[in-house]
Amino acid sequence: MSFLLLLLLASGAAFAQATRTWVSGVGDDANPCSRTAPCKTWAGAISKTATGGMINCIDPGGFGAVTITKSITISCKHVEGSGLASLSNGIVINGAGIDVVLRGLDIDGSPTASPGLNGIRFLQGASLIVDDCVIRDFKGGAPNGNGIIVINSSLVASVHVINSNISGNGTGTTGAGIQIAPTGTGGANVTITNSVFSNNIVGVRADSAATSGAIDVTVTDSTAAGAPFHGFVALGAGGPVRMMLNRVTSTNNLGEGVRAAGANADIRIGSSVVTGNGTGLAAASSGQILSYGNNQINGNTVDGSATAVPLK
Repeated sequence: MSFLLLLLLASGAAFAQATRTWVSGVGDDANPCSRTAPCKTWAGAISKTATGGMINCIDPGGFGAVTITKSITISCKHVEGSGLASLSNGIVINGAGIDVVLRGLDIDGSPTASPGLNGIRFLQGASLIVDDCVIRDFKGGAPNGNGIIVINSSLVASVHVINSNISGNGTGTTGAGIQIAPTGTGGANVTITNSVFSNNIVGVRADSAATSGAIDVTVTDSTAAGAPFHGFVALGAGGPVRMMLNRVTSTNNLGEGVRAAGANADIRIGSSVVTGNGTGLAAASSGQILSYGNNQINGNTVDGSATAVPLK
């Protein structure tokens, strides 16, 4: 009897999940993912990490793609923690009510013959924080090709992008640095701070065509540059889309620096620079751009103008 009890206890210990696990470029997914016996990939470590736990990187390495279905943090801020995604999504968030933090990651779409689909695909969850990350070169065809895509079908997703660089995403006319496009009754509350969106097909796009829910986007101290189409876009054909731009720069985009289209699209802009674009400010189909009157809108082929008197 005592032998059987010991055997059961040993078995339970073998399958116990740790609150903190580790990956290494020379690890092995057969390991327990401890500091002294790390795993090789994020996918290998996540099954051995408890809900609400954390995965850290010991040293630089490529740790692959991963699907996240529980609350967790992946943090590799002080080393090179990268994931190469060829013909797949880099990271998928898909768990009811989960809170996910991604910090210090380099998510690469492999800009070769087999490009990745989306850097981060948010399908379901309560919140996502993307902090100090690089997301680049996801060029999968429609409806893919986004650095981050938010397409929850219910509830309100809370997404925060901080201190990140999102570049080179999309192909042809499809894709964006971040595409916020919930479906069904889904909504989104998105904040973007101190981040750069460069050379994406579109910098930041919020689109309510497929949802009756509301989309609220606040962008502060950030830049959208070098897009073959537009910098910041609000499309309000479905539920309301409300975008606040504060101390942003939209520059050298071939299309429009700031675009609001659709009766339910409102953009408020203050203390910002819009220059070097095909058109600076553009409102269409009853969309509105509301200015605080303290912006620098000049040097565009067509500067355009706000659609309402200055806000106070």
